[in-house]
Amino acid sequence: MRYRLDVVAPTVLDAVQFAGGWIFDRVMAGWDVTVLIADNADVRPLEILGAVPRDLESVLESWAERPHPQTVAVSADLFSRDERVRRGVVGALDQGATEVTLWGEPLPAELDSSVDSVVHRLSAAARAFKAQALGACGVPDRGVAPVETFSCGMMASVAADLVPAS
Repeated sequence: MRYRLDVVAPTVLDAVQFAGGWIFDRVMAGWDVTVLIADNADVRPLEILGAVPRDLESVLESWAERPHPQTVAVSADLFSRDERVRRGVVGALDQGATEVTLWGEPLPAELDSSVDSVVHRLSAAARAFKAQALGACGVPDRGVAPVETFSCGMMASVAADLVPAS
């Protein structure tokens, strides 16, 4: 059985910009990474990172039948705007069996006490592939930061790639 990461994002650019390096590093570590996108944009940047893009609406329709991933990563903005996404994240946190990771601001007040700030240090390959994916999104190359910052619930991660932010 392979570990699974589901990334839930409003746009391809949002997923690449805020979690692209982590997505790539998890794929290279042997994880199955699916990015659930709310828009109809070109998904080539996600394919550059090695992720499998899926339409968020179609996945939400069959969410109950979908096997639970070990980790779910969600845009804080989408969490706040979509009640279905919010219910899924809160449910995963309540169950305690799924690592829940959020990026972006503002962090929802209802989650403030159940998540901690963490960082992922990107591999050199992740930085290179993230730069290519950003370029495919039309973002000019300004260099890729060596870390991505998240808020994470359930610190008993199955992977050691997220560490507390200091």
